[in-house]
Amino acid sequence: MPSENSKTQDTLQAGMVANKQNSDGAGAGGMYFVECVGADGRVKWTDTFHNLVMSEGVQNMNAQYFSGSAYTTALFLGLVTGPGSGTTFAAADTLASKAWTESVAYAGARKAAVFGTATTATPSVISTSASPASFAMNATVTIAGAFLCTVSSGTAGALFSAGDFTGGDKFVDSGDTLNVTYAFSLTAT
Repeated sequence: MPSENSKTQDTLQAGMVANKQNSDGAGAGGMYFVECVGADGRVKWTDTFHNLVMSEGVQNMNAQYFSGSAYTTALFLGLVTGPGSGTTFAAADTLASKAWTESVAYAGARKAAVFGTATTATPSVISTSASPASFAMNATVTIAGAFLCTVSSGTAGALFSAGDFTGGDKFVDSGDTLNVTYAFSLTAT
């Protein structure tokens, strides 16, 4: 008698492929643009330089954007006295605690940073180019760079960023005008 044997086997395989390096993020950075105009109306020099965004500035931006309620801010530009170099700026700097000195060799208080509309592309850029801050210098001094903060005077506000000239300190004469523009960009990465 013939015998028939059969064997049945089901096999199931499953797997998942995950991209362990997939992450969302953002990149941020700022630039200062400074133009020195002499008393005769002629441009004496220009400089463009990157900034260091301070820890306090990043924290302030996050706190206001993600947990702020009906928040509006006023930002102000100031000048850094020379001699100086990039090594004088530190991420831990605050207006109350920093190794560098603010220049007050100009008329009035720190100048309001008037930002235009942010671009919708990536990177999204916002700047004060339509309304640069104008510093009417009233002394002959050495300037090392510029900074951005949340108060027009004093040390009670947040220091957002600071930077120094790329080509070294710059000399300004009484009667010169420094026009300072700040641009900030955010990139989705």
